[in-house]
Amino acid sequence: MLRLLSLLAVFVPVHGLFYERFEDLPVREFDFIVVGGSSRHGNRLQILTVHTGGTAGNVVANRLTEDADIRVLVLEAGGSDEDAYNSRVPLYAFRLQGSQYDWNFTTTPQAALNDRAIPYPRGFIIGGSSSINVMLYTRGPSEDWDRMAWVTGDSGWTWNSIQPYIRKVNGLSLHFLLSDPHKLKNERFVPPADHHNTTGQFDPKVHSFDGVNSVSLPGWQYSSDPRVFEAIAQSDGEFPFNEDMNSGFQLGFGWAQSTIGEGTRSSSATSYLGPKYIERKNLFVLLHARVLRLKQTNTKFTGANLAVRGIELTQDTGNTIHALQASKEVILSAGSVGTPTILMHSGIGDPTELKTVGIKPLHDLPSVGKNLTDHPLLVTAYNANTTDTPDDILRNETFARPFERRWNETKTGPLSTQGRILGWFRFNLSSPVFGGVPDPAAGPNSAHFEIIIGNGAGIPPPIGHYLGLTVAVVTPTSTGSLKLNSSNPFDAPLINPNVLGTDFDFTAMREAFFASKRFASAPAWDGYIISPTVNVTDDNLDDFIRNNTGVVWHPVKTAAMSARDADYGVVDPDLKVKGLDGLRIVDASVLATLHSECTHTSPDLYHRGTSISLDQAGL
Repeated sequence: MLRLLSLLAVFVPVHGLFYERFEDLPVREFDFIVVGGSSRHGNRLQILTVHTGGTAGNVVANRLTEDADIRVLVLEAGGSDEDAYNSRVPLYAFRLQGSQYDWNFTTTPQAALNDRAIPYPRGFIIGGSSSINVMLYTRGPSEDWDRMAWVTGDSGWTWNSIQPYIRKVNGLSLHFLLSDPHKLKNERFVPPADHHNTTGQFDPKVHSFDGVNSVSLPGWQYSSDPRVFEAIAQSDGEFPFNEDMNSGFQLGFGWAQSTIGEGTRSSSATSYLGPKYIERKNLFVLLHARVLRLKQTNTKFTGANLAVRGIELTQDTGNTIHALQASKEVILSAGSVGTPTILMHSGIGDPTELKTVGIKPLHDLPSVGKNLTDHPLLVTAYNANTTDTPDDILRNETFARPFERRWNETKTGPLSTQGRILGWFRFNLSSPVFGGVPDPAAGPNSAHFEIIIGNGAGIPPPIGHYLGLTVAVVTPTSTGSLKLNSSNPFDAPLINPNVLGTDFDFTAMREAFFASKRFASAPAWDGYIISPTVNVTDDNLDDFIRNNTGVVWHPVKTAAMSARDADYGVVDPDLKVKGLDGLRIVDASVLATLHSECTHTSPDLYHRGTSISLDQAGL
């Protein structure tokens, strides 16, 4: 019936374009309104990525508008990526943090970090955090997905069920649209920028080569790379090699895969809103459109679910407010920070907390904003006896010019690459790190911590050359929250990831640091590593951790999925908001568990109408 209604909809023959002003929109009636062509999801401090926010919204809009009779409006709070040079150049990704393309959030003071408030970047640009992240692409271990299926009571979230959608899938996205499984694929694995021989660096059998979103291996080689693999061989099995961490088995060191194609960033905007799609006559993208709140649309409530298909937005500081209504659904894709913030300003959340800040409750959903979880991350670096690092390029504009000229002309050279080599590892179950705590990993083949190897310092000091060995706890047991600061939608929310808030998390960070130190002591590094940049001893390690730990900026669970009949959670497994009609959430805020990957999975996870973006779109 819904399909028939969509075919009967009046169609206005105008080209889908980016619009800067609400007044310039040629139509005001839409089947779907997607809130978030940008966002949220989390860049890493030195080496990693940003958890997606509006990233997923572009994917949803792309899929929906495959049906020419479905009219979709995407609302992006930020602006265009057209002039965002640093967004396109992979090596310059860290320059986007704290820039005009970042929401520039900070956390509340973190008790376990000596009351430090830490930056919390989210993408404020079309493409969301996929336009400012470090582009690393990982799917996580199969056990993570199988656990999420168990938690939600929905077998459609298992690894085997999700894989076709990550790799080779699919046509129209949401379940009420007809599907053509051969119409469009997600992943497009492409040669690296330098076109080197990639035999043995990834497994072609687990990838797709003709999709939309570009993925590639590092396109520039450094002298540190062969030493990494020498150190692996010298580790007596502690640090094994993994040919392809995206196969479902993640443990071990392997070559990073990144959302980069032909030496330039592949974001959800450049892929899913690229020239091939933006000319669709049924697709409209309004920039600088900040959604203030959602609105109830069935004024005569008689016992059925409330319908929430209306939105209020502004393009200034709230002096002018515009109202729109979707005929079918509003799809929230504003990320793990933006989505719960919009929900609570709309009166959807914990009634007691909403009243405290002067907001009238509309719908009792106390799980909104609760259980915020993120990966703790500790950056460590070593002074390196080499000049073969990108440090001089990143800190010296004159030195960088010939490399920029090369990238501008050919999209090759050191500017064409960001990620290098990643490793995922477990603690022995007899390790004192657990201290009576059940193993928080999803299974025996899922990691507890990650080691990220980066040639250079990421954001280098004024002098020197460096090797980065950054560690992250990928199965944290700490949870925090996201709350409103006031009833003013322009006030930043109170973001509290509660970093290292449990004994397990703190001890796991200690042990992960020791593991990275053992790897750096392998004979392969003789003559290359000079010394650590900070002299960390057993006596000062705890202070070093508290003073230097940040997060990967991968927030999840702030609008978490739960079983359909559960009396907790925010969305059902089909991502519809519990107890409401016309409202769906499609971003990493719905994840019921924090996946043990610290980077991207696919932006195109659709199963029976479910779409989720995890750090590219998504996690």
